[in-house]
Amino acid sequence: MVDIAITSIQPDRAAVASQWQLIWWAFRRHRLAMVALWVTVAMYLVALVPGFFAINDPNQQNARATFHPPQPIHLIDTSNGFSIGPYFHPLKLTRDPQTLAAIFAEDRSRKVPISLLGRGYDYSVLGLFNTSIHLFASSDPRQPIYLFGADRLGRDVYSRVIQGAQISLSIGLVGVFISLMLGIILGGISGYYGGRLDFVMQRIIDFVLSLPTIPIWLAMAAALPQGWPATLQYMMITIILSLTGWAQLARVVRGRFLSLRTEEFVAAARLDGVSEGRIIFRHMLPSFSSHIIASVTLAVPAMILAETSLSFLGLGLQPPTISWGVLLREAQNIRSIATAPWLFMPGLAVVVAVMALNLLGDGLRDAADPYNK
Repeated sequence: MVDIAITSIQPDRAAVASQWQLIWWAFRRHRLAMVALWVTVAMYLVALVPGFFAINDPNQQNARATFHPPQPIHLIDTSNGFSIGPYFHPLKLTRDPQTLAAIFAEDRSRKVPISLLGRGYDYSVLGLFNTSIHLFASSDPRQPIYLFGADRLGRDVYSRVIQGAQISLSIGLVGVFISLMLGIILGGISGYYGGRLDFVMQRIIDFVLSLPTIPIWLAMAAALPQGWPATLQYMMITIILSLTGWAQLARVVRGRFLSLRTEEFVAAARLDGVSEGRIIFRHMLPSFSSHIIASVTLAVPAMILAETSLSFLGLGLQPPTISWGVLLREAQNIRSIATAPWLFMPGLAVVVAVMALNLLGDGLRDAADPYNK
């Protein structure tokens, strides 16, 4: 049982509370972790149904919107009376007569309302059905709104960032799940049985931990055929990231199993004739499951950064697949930095996601720490 000081909880409630209740009460006192929890939930909600939160088709190109700057949203209109409601002014494209550079200026004479739960392009909801309802959309289909601007092909950066969240956030969860399974199984076997099996397993873990992570990622990702479909690329990149991320968790699990296998409740289970598999998964693992959850939460941002790095270097996911790393490749040249700094918006999304997950993991780790007073 985790012994956590809960000053705001009545003694009688704390005395009969379960381990998870104690962890939750301690976690709620961590304000930054609570904010990170809501941010993380919001991000994965967006990643679950990105089409609902997007505005324009992320793959639709518009030659007249090349490097279109971001457009502000207005809430109060006093030009013709007084009205409240979101709207925007379309940007008018002109050319500099000397350099022929594109110049965008707001056309104040035109006003396009923004519809909440409006209709836009068709998208699939979890592969179950198609719909065209979006959280908000331009009331005039001929006048799209570019919240984060557009890229060199006139594609909406905001919608592409929203769509890319599905790949970048899910690859972290899937990769950590595979690493978790490998770490628990191999680390648990090593710590539970000990002896020569433990010695061999630890030398394998030492070898994996000694490998330089980034060169191994680059070498394995570069070996993938470029002609593979996007779904197969996604699966292989996830496996590559998982194969190098399980060793640290396996070592932690092994240490906990070494300390738990001599405990009285384990000996009592053996004397009662309980199978070894049930002892491991029913009695030993739940005793430090809170620590595993905290470790997994802290491992997800590392997976997100790894996928972003590989895709940014051109060795991960490839277009037309949309991920944050693929989108950041648009900002690799000087022209993009000088002409369209809004192409760095996927990088801001990565920073927000990694910070939220790290703060969430820190909060879970502190709440689950039995020595945290």
